[in-house]
Amino acid sequence: MIKSFLFLIFFCWVSFTYAQNSSDDLKSRFRPGVMWFYTGLRPAQVEKVRKYDRLIFDITYNDWNGDKKPFENIAPSIGFNTNLMFDIPLTRCNTVSLGVGIAHQLVNIRHENKFTIIDSISSTIYQTKESTDLFQKSSLSGNSFSIPLEIRFRGRNWKHVKLHLGGKVGYQLNWYSKEIYQINGRKEKLKRFGFPDEEKWVYSAHLRIGVRNWALFGNYNFNNIFSGKQSTKLNLLQMGVSISLF
Repeated sequence: MIKSFLFLIFFCWVSFTYAQNSSDDLKSRFRPGVMWFYTGLRPAQVEKVRKYDRLIFDITYNDWNGDKKPFENIAPSIGFNTNLMFDIPLTRCNTVSLGVGIAHQLVNIRHENKFTIIDSISSTIYQTKESTDLFQKSSLSGNSFSIPLEIRFRGRNWKHVKLHLGGKVGYQLNWYSKEIYQINGRKEKLKRFGFPDEEKWVYSAHLRIGVRNWALFGNYNFNNIFSGKQSTKLNLLQMGVSISLF
């Protein structure tokens, strides 16, 4: 009688533990990011291949390279990228996949100098601030949309290590400079749009390496910000962190 009772308790404990672990494992496999408990209108299917990194935000430090070297500007120069992606599995366990979608890039580069437009030769020159210049702060900002394409490698577990190698082709909506003045005790902002030689097409390569829904991010634009023959040659450079919410 006692042996039967102890066996029943042991059996119930093992069953409960197994069910709990299985449930936790399924939850982890089904929901990889912040949207942990969302599976759509229907419950998740066990046999369905899991997909990852479909909504990615990049928080970046922005700089440039070329005629002017990086890490010489004042900090912080913060940007923000939004990536809405399809994850297309290439292997049974989705350890290798393709990522393709649409991305928006917001760039802001703070510096201490100025951009001078020379209309006669359709060029933009980055020049050192002079003592006669009255502005206190200056920056270069822009927005672009692009189509990213990535090859993605990841481990099999839900707490996987991942590596994304990719590139983007896109269109630069605008670039504008902003200067901040202090006039009669008031802060005044002057924005200048319409650089005559701003490069409208964007070509870049990027990298993400991390664990699960966090990663380090790097991006480099092959196209110059300004394309005039006598313009200062500057290529956009970004470094930061990425978080995948879904």
